[in-house]
Amino acid sequence: MKHLSHNDIGREVWLRGRVHKQNDVSTNLCFLFLRYKYYIIQCIVTRPSEKELIKFCSKISNESVIDIYGTIVQSEVPVTGATFSDIEVKVSKCFVVSEAIPQLPLQIEDAARPVEILNQQQREIDEIDSQIERVKEELKTENDANKKHELEESLQKLAEQKSVANKYASVDQSVRLDNRVIDIRTPANHALYKISSAFCAIFRQQLVKHDFIEIHTPKLLGTASEGGSEVFEVAYFDRKAYLAQSPQLYKQMSIVGDFGRVFEIGPVFRAEKSDTHRHLTEFVGIDLEMEFHQHYHEVLRFIGQLLVSIFDQIAEEYDEELNVINEQFPFERLVYPRETIIFKFPEVVQMIREAGGVQGDLDDLTTANERLLGKIIKERYNTDFYIVDKFPFKIRAFYSMPDPENPDYANAYDIFLRGEEISSGAQRVHVPEQLEQQARDRKIETEALRHYIDSFKYGSSPHAGCGLGLERIVMLYTNIGNVRKTSLFPRDPFRLSP
Repeated sequence: MKHLSHNDIGREVWLRGRVHKQNDVSTNLCFLFLRYKYYIIQCIVTRPSEKELIKFCSKISNESVIDIYGTIVQSEVPVTGATFSDIEVKVSKCFVVSEAIPQLPLQIEDAARPVEILNQQQREIDEIDSQIERVKEELKTENDANKKHELEESLQKLAEQKSVANKYASVDQSVRLDNRVIDIRTPANHALYKISSAFCAIFRQQLVKHDFIEIHTPKLLGTASEGGSEVFEVAYFDRKAYLAQSPQLYKQMSIVGDFGRVFEIGPVFRAEKSDTHRHLTEFVGIDLEMEFHQHYHEVLRFIGQLLVSIFDQIAEEYDEELNVINEQFPFERLVYPRETIIFKFPEVVQMIREAGGVQGDLDDLTTANERLLGKIIKERYNTDFYIVDKFPFKIRAFYSMPDPENPDYANAYDIFLRGEEISSGAQRVHVPEQLEQQARDRKIETEALRHYIDSFKYGSSPHAGCGLGLERIVMLYTNIGNVRKTSLFPRDPFRLSP
């Protein structure tokens, strides 16, 4: 269906798709909208001699999978609600491949409705509700019978106006996620997951081109190896095991094994009870680690250039998908310079304070301050993408390398997109005695890390890297607002199915 065009007029075709919606105008005319992914074409059944076919088509339930055979014809009038406005299919045969139940838990037309239409509807309803409340307040104090009657009539009219204004159904997110297999059929969702797939594919292509090796590290660990309580404990035969918080330690051990440059795309598990728009308990981690020769900024600059090239390629090769997403969820395209701007942590603390925010010198950035910083940087530097370097040492992982000039800070960085963090990274400690001491200083049981720490006794190149969350970066690239929209079957503290 994707490749149909005005040039196909007169051609006979077989098409398979879902019934997006149907409209039986009369016993002699029936319209079907056939959808495949995010392409929709109008099909018309209109032959008077084939009333049985018209009757058959008019009874097919929405979302059923059908095959149709027909001829591509010129549309008499432009078709609204379809991808192809100037052509349609004149149907001569129709077969139901798989019938959907008539009562669906949600309608694709509702789930795919542009958010601006729903927002406008809600604004109108809110205004009517406001008027209703004002009239009700007047009624409480009005003693004149005639005026009271007028106010009651006004309430009746406002209730009717509200009923008329509330013409479009809005599908709640919990309903969408409970019925995810239907929800992901919407055009915007198809486009979103093409973007998500593209990000992984381009990431992999770029790194392989730069001599990286793709690795696959264990997700079942014998210890909660990175410290902290954000781990899932599972039964492993006669002992406990833990789901991996990241591939971090194994990435570094691969560097010790002289792989030089490694990356991984795989599941990451975090037992965080964070019910926010950007946190999941399971997500797709995109990690890289690489050795450097003179300074960890070699890695930092590489990461910046890598992400810029990915953003460029998605914008260039997936413009159609971005436009499909934009039709339902309008967003401004990402703005960023050719060379990524790197700020030092004390610089951004000063920016936040000057803008009225409260930020400690050695405290982590709050979500509110991240957003404030993003707004400041966008106004001053016209970029949605930037890096903050030299984070306070006390808030970074124990394996982060302290800044040799100021031990209060670390050679550690966060990467930001539209005012939200998408990645954390750092130069890693590669001296075993220093690594063990830093773990002890954080009250981390070093015996649980023995294989990791001892690996550096055999010599290691200095190295650095980062980890990103796929769902979060796609959420921010498309500015869609909630990471559950970019996770195929999301897992959070309250959702473990479907």
